[in-house]
Amino acid sequence: MNSIIDEIQDSLRFYKQLGCPGFDCSKDAIEIINNWEKRPALHGETLESIKKDVEKCRCCRLFQSRRNMVFGEGDPRARLMFVGEAPGPEEDDQGKPFVGPAGQLLTKIINAMHLTRTRVYLCNILKCLQPLNQNPEPDEISICYPFLKRQIRVIKPEFICALGTVAAQTLLKTKKPVSSLRGRFHDFHGIRLMPTYHPDYLLQNEDKKRAVWEDMKKLMQALERQRGNRL
Repeated sequence: MNSIIDEIQDSLRFYKQLGCPGFDCSKDAIEIINNWEKRPALHGETLESIKKDVEKCRCCRLFQSRRNMVFGEGDPRARLMFVGEAPGPEEDDQGKPFVGPAGQLLTKIINAMHLTRTRVYLCNILKCLQPLNQNPEPDEISICYPFLKRQIRVIKPEFICALGTVAAQTLLKTKKPVSSLRGRFHDFHGIRLMPTYHPDYLLQNEDKKRAVWEDMKKLMQALERQRGNRL
C-alpha cells in the first residue's frame, strides 16, 4: 500500500510541475492520500471512470490534434491483455485500438490462438494519435502511463503481451530492445508478461512472424496450464 501512495504523491507533483489543472498536491491533499492506507481497499474504480479521466486529460500536446481518444476495448475481465505503443490514423478515426493494417494482422494472430478480440483486452501506452508517426516522447509516456496502470489494476489480467519495443520498455522499465526481451516471460507486478514484435513491424519484416508465433504458443500453453491449475 505504501508504494501505491508514494506513486500517487509522485504523480501529483509531476502533473503539477507540468502545469496540469486539477492535480492538487497541497498539504491537505497529501494528508488525505496518506490516510488511504488506514481505510479498506478503494472501491468504485471502473474502466468507464478511467476513460472519463482520459477524455478530460489536457496534459500534453497530443489532445490538440486527435480526432478521437483511443482508450481500449475487449473483455473487462480478460485473462490476457495486449498492450501496444500508440494509436495510428485509422484508430484515431474510429476511436478503437488496432483497426488499421497492423490491427488486422493482430486480429488474425489472436484468432490463430483460438481467441477473439472480445475475449482479450486491447490498448496502447498512449491514448492519442502521435501525428508525426514517430516514437512517443518521454513526457507523453509519463503522462499516459498512469492511465494504463489503472486499466491493468481494474482488469487484473493473468498475462500481458507487450507489442513492440516501446510497450516492453515502458512496462518493464528497461532500455533493452524487444529483440532481446522476447521469447520468455517477465514479471510485471505479479503478472506474467511476454514481449514480442509489434504487428506493424511484422508488416515490414515478414521473416519475424515465426518468432512472434513462437511467443504466442508459449502464451497459449501458459494460459492453458493456468486454467488447469484453477480447476
